[in-house]
Amino acid sequence: MWLEICANSVQSAINAANGGAQRIELCQNLNEGGTTPSYATIKYCCEQLPLKTFVLIRPRSGNFLYSDLEYELVKEEVKICKSLNVHGVVIGFLTADLSVDCKRTSEIVNLAYPMEVTFHRAFDICKDWQTALDHIIDCGCHRILTSGQAVTAELGIDLLTQLQQKAQNRIIIMAGCGINSTNIRKIVEATQIKEFHSSASKTIDSSFVNLIDHSFEAYRETDLEEVKKMILQ
Repeated sequence: MWLEICANSVQSAINAANGGAQRIELCQNLNEGGTTPSYATIKYCCEQLPLKTFVLIRPRSGNFLYSDLEYELVKEEVKICKSLNVHGVVIGFLTADLSVDCKRTSEIVNLAYPMEVTFHRAFDICKDWQTALDHIIDCGCHRILTSGQAVTAELGIDLLTQLQQKAQNRIIIMAGCGINSTNIRKIVEATQIKEFHSSASKTIDSSFVNLIDHSFEAYRETDLEEVKKMILQ
């Protein structure tokens, strides 16, 4: 089993490495579905951590229909990642009818080479998953991150199983969303999928008090112990 941790900070990435994960997907703003992390964060993880570093390339939250300007920014981010010796990038482009944008996807695969390319959960809102799967394979992506078009991967087991069978070793199917140490073994056994994606995170309470509403500020961070538990499953 190969475990990728969705790391929203350097500390989360360190916890993932120390917990035994084989790869991280670096991002920020997880509460918005994830956006591209900072240059300094990418550089640190590539230079200081022993595990593979993939980087989410997403210029903003919201849908996956990007303007020409946003797409140019995506290409610049990919070039930066290549210059930092990132192992892979994570992307997702759709058209207005919720199909895969094959032109942009293919262009980024070519631009990113020799980095690997993961097509992220934009796949989960595609209107026709079978056509989307074939298009992503044809574009040259190395894997698809998916919950099986369900709210969680556990609820998407049936489609995940179909995807794994239909992929026929042409592309890696990586299950993600709501995966933790209590359900990962169930999903492994049901789907025969070998790669998994999880934030494995917990809430970190802060002693800092918001002076406006007097609430305690808190944030999410990858839980070292949860990563260890998942690795042992």
